[in-house]
Amino acid sequence: MARSPLTLAAAASAAVPDAEVIGARRLSAGGSGRFDAAVVTLRDGRELVVRVAHEDGVDQEIAAEVIALRALTPGVRGMLPFAAPEYLGAAALPQGRAVVTTYVPGYLIDAEEIPPGEGAAASVGRALAALHALPPSVVRAAGLRERTPEQSRADVRRVVEAASHSGRLPVRLTVRWRDALEDDRLWAFEPAVCLGGTQATSFLFVDDQRGAPGVSGVLDWHGLSIDDPAVDLRWIASAPDAAKDIFRAYGEAAHRAPDAAVRVRARLHAELEFARWLVHGLESHRADVVDDAAALLESLAEGIRDDDLLGDLDDGRTDIDEAMTALAGVPQPAAAPIDTSMHTDAFDADDLSLAPDASWSDEKRARAASAAQATQPIDPSEFVGIPDSVVPGAPDHTDTDAIHTITPDEAEQAKERSQADDAARAAFQRWTNSASE
Repeated sequence: MARSPLTLAAAASAAVPDAEVIGARRLSAGGSGRFDAAVVTLRDGRELVVRVAHEDGVDQEIAAEVIALRALTPGVRGMLPFAAPEYLGAAALPQGRAVVTTYVPGYLIDAEEIPPGEGAAASVGRALAALHALPPSVVRAAGLRERTPEQSRADVRRVVEAASHSGRLPVRLTVRWRDALEDDRLWAFEPAVCLGGTQATSFLFVDDQRGAPGVSGVLDWHGLSIDDPAVDLRWIASAPDAAKDIFRAYGEAAHRAPDAAVRVRARLHAELEFARWLVHGLESHRADVVDDAAALLESLAEGIRDDDLLGDLDDGRTDIDEAMTALAGVPQPAAAPIDTSMHTDAFDADDLSLAPDASWSDEKRARAASAAQATQPIDPSEFVGIPDSVVPGAPDHTDTDAIHTITPDEAEQAKERSQADDAARAAFQRWTNSASE
C-alpha cells in the first residue's frame, strides 16, 4: 500500500529534528513506482524530498545514493555547474526506512523530446563533462567502486558470451559485439568519475533569461563510481535529434584527453542493455523477460543490418581533427622579414651566386683571389711587444697573468698555419676552376 504524503511528512520530522513541516505533496516522475516519494515544505520556506523504497533492492539503491551524496563535500559541489541533492537524515519506519534530501527544482524532458541546439542538448553535454572532470579522490575516499578499462571490457565480454550461449542472440549481433571487443582502439580510454549510467530523467531543467532550458540539477547518484565515461552517455542513443549537439558540447567542455571512441562505446553500451535484459531473464528464470528481450534483440539486429559500428572509428572526425581545423582558421600575425644576407665586406654577393648556366669568369676568380688575400689570418707576431699606449683607453695588463705573451716560437707556428691556410685556399680555387669547365 502506498504511503500518503502526510505519513512521509511525519517521517521527515523524525529524520530532521529542526524541521517544522507545514505542507506536503506527492512527488512523481511518472516512473514505475519503485518507492513512495513526497515533497514537504518547511516553515522557513525550504523544501525537502522524502523517499521510502518498496523493495529491498530499491532500498539498497537508496542506501548507495546516501553514501554518494555524503561524498559530495561543499568543495566538490562547488566544482559542478548544477545542483545535487544533499542528504539530511533518515528515519526507520515499520516497513522500510525514509531518507530525506534537499529538493532540487526543475522539470524533466523525455530523451526523444530534447531539442537540438544550444539549449538543453548543449547544457547536458557540459554537465556530463563537468561530472567526469571531478577528481577520482571523491570516489576513492568514499570506498566506492572503481573499474579499469580491462575490467569494463571483461564485463561486456561476460554479457555477450552469456547472451550468445542462450541461443536467443541473433548471429549478426554476436559478430558485431565480438568484433568490438577485439578492437583495442575502443578500450584505450581513461576512466572517470561517473554516475554509472545516467538517463534522461537524471537531468532537471530550468529556463534561463532567454527562455532556453538548461540543466539545473542531476539526480540518480546511487551508481557513483570510477568507470567508462561512455556508460553515462549510452542513453543519448534514444535522443536522436539532440545527440550530435550533446556530444559536441561534451567534447568542447571536457578537461580530459580526447576520446575518439567514446561515442562508439556509448552506442555499444546502449545496444548491450537488451542483452543485459536477456541475461537478467535467464538468471531469474523469467520466460516472459527472456521472450521480451529476444524480440528486442531481433528488432535491433534488423535495424543495424547495414550499419558498421566500428566504421565510425575509421572515417569519423575525432576531437583532435576538429581542434586542428579550428587552429588552421586562426589568423596568424605577419612574420617580420628576415635578412638572410651575409653580413661581411670580404666577399661580393655576385661572386657567391651562380645561375644554372653561369660559370666562374676570369674577372670573378680574380676578385675572389683578391678578397681571399685581403682576409688571410693576421700574423700575431706583428703585435708582439706593442705598448698599450698604441690603443688609446686600453686597460693596463702589465701587472696580470691573464694575457699570455706570444713567444717567437709560437709566432713562427702561427706563420706556418697561415701558409697552410693559403695552400688550402689555393687548392679550393683550383677545384672550383676545374668544376666549372
